[in-house]
Amino acid sequence: MPENNTGIRFDHKIILDWVAKGSRVLDLGCGDGVLLELLIKNRDCHGTGVEINEKAIYACMEKGLTVSHIDIDTGLADYSNKRFDYVILNESLQEVLQPRTVILEALRVGKKVIVGIPNFCHVRARLQLFFQGRVPVTKELPYEWYDTPNLRFLSLKDFRYFCRNNSIKILGEVGISDSKRVAFRPNLFAHTGLYLLEK
Repeated sequence: MPENNTGIRFDHKIILDWVAKGSRVLDLGCGDGVLLELLIKNRDCHGTGVEINEKAIYACMEKGLTVSHIDIDTGLADYSNKRFDYVILNESLQEVLQPRTVILEALRVGKKVIVGIPNFCHVRARLQLFFQGRVPVTKELPYEWYDTPNLRFLSLKDFRYFCRNNSIKILGEVGISDSKRVAFRPNLFAHTGLYLLEK
């Protein structure tokens, strides 16, 4: 995702705004630790990451971050209830095998959960599917069907329905496209959705 004029990715800026200073944070699928490092430096958070990719774990360790080599699908059972103020699943939910279980477990171990998902139903993807008759490949969804890490293909509307059907409160929702908020019809025009959740 593009950075804004502060050098911070737009979705990371929103997450920084949502997370209270001094919070205990668990970043699930933390990748190379960029967001976790921002939360520790800018919000004085006590942060821990979870990552399955060993190369990404080494990148986190080089930043001095605490990261566990755990599979998100099965690794949350060892954490106690409400151990963290925030659990973050940014750009990782669509890659897990059991998304419902992972979200409910995240809501168990965290007081609040932040989820960031790609919107597979934005207008460019819809047009590609309609006119080309092929699975869309865009800047935001750069993978061919046979090499994608994504196991789930959902829209912002799908995620809202999921939350409603599982009695999950959406405290905040932001649609994002090209480092801007999308207020008008985000399910059609946003490439990414960010959600602040509570159970």
